[in-house]
Amino acid sequence: MDELKKINPKYRFSLKTFNAVFHKAVQQVEPSNSVKERVNNLIDCVTYSTFIYISCGLFERDKLTVSKVRRQLESKTEFIQEILLLMNKEIDARELDFLLRFNISHTYNSHLEFFSNFTWSAIKTIRFLDEFRGLDKAIEGSPKQWKKVVESECPEKEKFPQEWKTKSSLQKLIMMRALRPDRMTYAVRNFVEEKLGTKYTEGRKTDFAKSFQETGPASPMIFILSPGVNPLKDVECLGSKLGFTIDSGKLHNVSLGQGQEAIAEMAIEKASKEGHWVILQNIHLVAKWLDTLEKLLEKYSGGSHLAYRIFMSVESVPTPKEHIIPQRILENAIKISNEPPTGMLANLRAALDNFDQNILDQCSREQEFKAILFSLCYFHACVAERRKFEPQGWNRRYPFNNGDLTISVNVLYNYLEANSQVDLLYLFGEIMRLCLLIWKKEILKLVLAPGFVIPSNLDYQGYHKYVEEMLPAESPVHYGLHPNAEIEFLTATSDNLFHTLLELQSHESIIGESASQTVEEKVKLILDDILQKLSGGYNMTDITSKTAERSPYTLVCFQECERMNILIHEIRRSLQELDLGLKVCSHLLSFFDNLPDTWMKLYSFLSFLVLPGYNDLLLRCRELDSWAQDLALPSIVWISGFFNPQSFLTAVMQSLAHKNEWPLDKMRRTVDVTKKHKEEFKQPAREGAYIHGLYLEGAQWDIQGGHIAEAYLKAPTQAMPVVFERAIPHDRQDTRNIYECPVYKTKLRGSTYVSTFHLKTKERPAKWILAGVALLLTV
Repeated sequence: MDELKKINPKYRFSLKTFNAVFHKAVQQVEPSNSVKERVNNLIDCVTYSTFIYISCGLFERDKLTVSKVRRQLESKTEFIQEILLLMNKEIDARELDFLLRFNISHTYNSHLEFFSNFTWSAIKTIRFLDEFRGLDKAIEGSPKQWKKVVESECPEKEKFPQEWKTKSSLQKLIMMRALRPDRMTYAVRNFVEEKLGTKYTEGRKTDFAKSFQETGPASPMIFILSPGVNPLKDVECLGSKLGFTIDSGKLHNVSLGQGQEAIAEMAIEKASKEGHWVILQNIHLVAKWLDTLEKLLEKYSGGSHLAYRIFMSVESVPTPKEHIIPQRILENAIKISNEPPTGMLANLRAALDNFDQNILDQCSREQEFKAILFSLCYFHACVAERRKFEPQGWNRRYPFNNGDLTISVNVLYNYLEANSQVDLLYLFGEIMRLCLLIWKKEILKLVLAPGFVIPSNLDYQGYHKYVEEMLPAESPVHYGLHPNAEIEFLTATSDNLFHTLLELQSHESIIGESASQTVEEKVKLILDDILQKLSGGYNMTDITSKTAERSPYTLVCFQECERMNILIHEIRRSLQELDLGLKVCSHLLSFFDNLPDTWMKLYSFLSFLVLPGYNDLLLRCRELDSWAQDLALPSIVWISGFFNPQSFLTAVMQSLAHKNEWPLDKMRRTVDVTKKHKEEFKQPAREGAYIHGLYLEGAQWDIQGGHIAEAYLKAPTQAMPVVFERAIPHDRQDTRNIYECPVYKTKLRGSTYVSTFHLKTKERPAKWILAGVALLLTV
């Protein structure tokens, strides 16, 4: 329980809290005359009771993590070794370490058409473990059997071919992470069900009445707010049943902010004496008052009326640095997390639940009103659920909530009653370009999804029944995205799961007591390796003296060398400092998993690599070494290797403007995607530059046709051929059949924007906008 704060600062629990859960669980255990059976019953009941208590306050993304952590606890020697006997040593510490880290340090080209280079590289890496020797040969010997597993809709339920099906559950997880990383959340769920039972993985909505039984004067309840959810309705509903209402004077509802702190203090004091309930909304808005609140809760935790209860709501924050709720409040409180529904079906149901039959009947233009209201509900669900696809769904998130939906329906009613014609695109679609496209797709074509049209004039229950019976199976297609978007989403979810599990590990337990190397020795080896391979930096005096010319390309080279010098100096300084501290510091393993903040501030190309994967940095240095030798523009430029790729693209424009005597402000960037790869270029372009290192996400590039095309199912993000980058006067630019494709440094998109490339398309550009198609410099 204590380790969970590493995931989120709100996951804090005191020993006092655990004691209460523990003793309550012990009282519920079935008696037994057998000591062994009695102990096993105690372990099961205490563990499951603790799991349920914790799960109430967990975000959905963390619930599977906690189930997996529970399994890991049983494999640690520290956790009642005599009773559990290491669970018959079912989990090997080294295999677990490999599964969580899964460092692929070398790239191999795949010669099997159903394997990506990443998958084949992962297979080649895990074959070095004793239990997986010969795996690559086995796959090459039976490609059809392995292709069936890889291309299955649910590969985690397939049996591996030949002797590989007899591997342990953990070893199968390792193979699955290599073959289909997008299915790892499902594979881990199956692992937990196999070892612990389905009760640890089945989804359940928090029963508020049951959670309320855990509260008391010393145990307040904190609701962690989520967009589109109002959990305090549960408090008011239960309060009305038990006689605690505002009208009776036994419920005090205080919305904090704007000087409401004094009112809250009086309400708490009165409630503690007379046995009332207090609701404190949005405590995160009164940061300076939280210390006072902490003292009040402590003061009235004992000796108060037994019926006294206090409920608080707090907004979730994206980073630990923004967390402001005092530790003692979180430790003693029962935390409840109610998140909005997931999936189109759940979101559409929830959207319809904002209305009733009376609202459907209120408009005189009944048919038009109902059809558009239903479309608004679908639009609302679509906008809300695209968020799970991260930047590909929404580059900039817009919180389209229930308030927006109900206001839109009110506006619709007013306009339909007062006007014969209504501009729906302006009313509801001009939120942003993507919203406009979704709205056009739904209203103008009357088709919400393939096979799902706007229903005819139905009553309220009829609409719910129509959704239940006619809505197609969940798919990214609902939201205008390619089916592969789900693979990207699931892969990212799996990576986050294992990264979180890695953070929760006891570093010593991962290394193992019998390991040949200590933590310090492992760190020392890596430090020495980095310092040996990393160059000493660039002598700017020597480089700048090589030429008197200061062309745009030369200046870019100078700037990149200077930036790399700053980064190399900081890396060397911090590693030498760490080396000095090895003898006195034992908490070093986190250095394997996350780059230091001081590096990340200088790592402006935003590498996501952990420390053992620093080959990326060495590759960048190698490219820069080559360029700095004679300062001649390379025949082909690795655009992804720049600190500042924008500066190079600007240099291309400046160079052409100077050469052709064109005014720079009248020029526009243009690109031509070649049919060749980088190895085929031996000379630089006469005008402009050849660049590589771009990846197309959300679609694929048809090399022969020379245009964007629909991506193949389950295909990885495609590396683009070499791109010819140049600039021309804007009046010569052909804008027909062009998709303005944004270029970003990473999958995070947003603030990593670099430029916009005009790519040829045979489809309408709106299709690619809706699908979130973009070029990336790093995948």
